[in-house]
Amino acid sequence: MIRTSLQGKVSLITGGGSGIGLAISRRLLAAGSAVLVADIASEAQSIVLALAQEPGMPEQARKQIAFVTANAADPDAPDRLLNETISRFGGLDILINNAGTSGVSTPVPFSDLNAYDDNLWNHLLNVNLVGPFRMTRAAAPFLKKLHGAVVNTASLAGLHGQASSIPYAASKAALINLTQNLARALAPDVRVNAVAPGWIDTPWTKHWPEERRKKSIESTLLKRVGTAEDVADVIFFLATGAAYVTAQTLIVDGGR
Repeated sequence: MIRTSLQGKVSLITGGGSGIGLAISRRLLAAGSAVLVADIASEAQSIVLALAQEPGMPEQARKQIAFVTANAADPDAPDRLLNETISRFGGLDILINNAGTSGVSTPVPFSDLNAYDDNLWNHLLNVNLVGPFRMTRAAAPFLKKLHGAVVNTASLAGLHGQASSIPYAASKAALINLTQNLARALAPDVRVNAVAPGWIDTPWTKHWPEERRKKSIESTLLKRVGTAEDVADVIFFLATGAAYVTAQTLIVDGGR
């Protein structure tokens, strides 16, 4: 069952300062969980902390939300984030590995192989793949103790290849594989799943070509672009319910 109350639970979310990350931060906080949000953008701190003052938030929300500036590619970030989470809230029940990057401001044609230099490959793999592994490895002892859950934000690109670039698609495909293997590694104490969003209306996609946006809507059964809240709903389900679900990647693409 999906928990209607997360009182006494603790969540850690990377990339939680905007888009899907901010939406799931809001959802978990509203359900009563203490939430530590990490994001590379320090200016997101005021937005994150303001969640506690939104209508419908629990009275104790101000004491249950914290923000830490961190880069998912930094090898030292996981231990720092875990230490901060434990010192503030005493444990960890839910880890959301949402931090990620496309590495480009607009899509790169797959045929333009020369555009994919080693710097882009290294950056995408470090943030989108190695980052979630490091975070889960650091969090594993705490999650095992409380029989917690991990949810990774992958992408439809990791299943079907269509993406902003070849390296991005490859990094998300690898994250889906990593999700399966981390589920095996942490079983039976910790469930590990992923979501694979399609086109979602977030700061990432607002500058993408309008033609691509229209084609995406046309190819989607529900005939609309997804929202961050649409994805947050599914992450919340995997993190707080779905007790017999692990090693799975749930597509959130409106039937595309």
